[in-house]
Amino acid sequence: MPGFDHLVLRTPRLLLRPMSTDDAPALFAVFSDPAVMRYRSLPPWTALEQARAAIDRDLLAMARAEQLRLGIVLASEGLLIGTCTLFRLDEQSRRAEIGYALGSHAWGRGFMHEALTALLRHGFETLGLNRIEADIDPGNAASARSLERLGFQREGRLRERWIVNGEVSDAVMYGLLRADWARRDHLAGDVGSPFPATRGAP
Repeated sequence: MPGFDHLVLRTPRLLLRPMSTDDAPALFAVFSDPAVMRYRSLPPWTALEQARAAIDRDLLAMARAEQLRLGIVLASEGLLIGTCTLFRLDEQSRRAEIGYALGSHAWGRGFMHEALTALLRHGFETLGLNRIEADIDPGNAASARSLERLGFQREGRLRERWIVNGEVSDAVMYGLLRADWARRDHLAGDVGSPFPATRGAP
């Protein structure tokens, strides 16, 4: 599989692209926000260096086609507002997990729905994936609604899967098949609900 380090996806309002070191302050603003990190598998970031290190790791993984992680950028402003990721790529089973996070200032405007529609289309139609999975906190109702709008089906609950800052929580698993994606009707615009994050690695 070729590397992802030059991949760019475009939507009507967004540019999905690999991140650079210049994006570190904006990325830190997203992942240091307790509201964004409330339902994730790691605590909020506390230092800008964490953003720089994450970008360095991502660029290496992207070049090796080990992970596809794109910054979500407002095309009109050039401002990075979040990320979306396909990770744990299993070439034999044509499977991946999806992760996403959006800055709280951008919630409720349909940006993540727009970004994930483009990412899922690329995953199924270009990368040839057969299955994409998501892992969310049972309390993350906004993320559950958004996944279901994209066609994901709730498939089960794993008890006490995560311990973050001493807090134990379950995980709700969602799955979307290539056949589901092919059958789904054209999706309507976003209904304006908040869109925190999946558990996906930041």
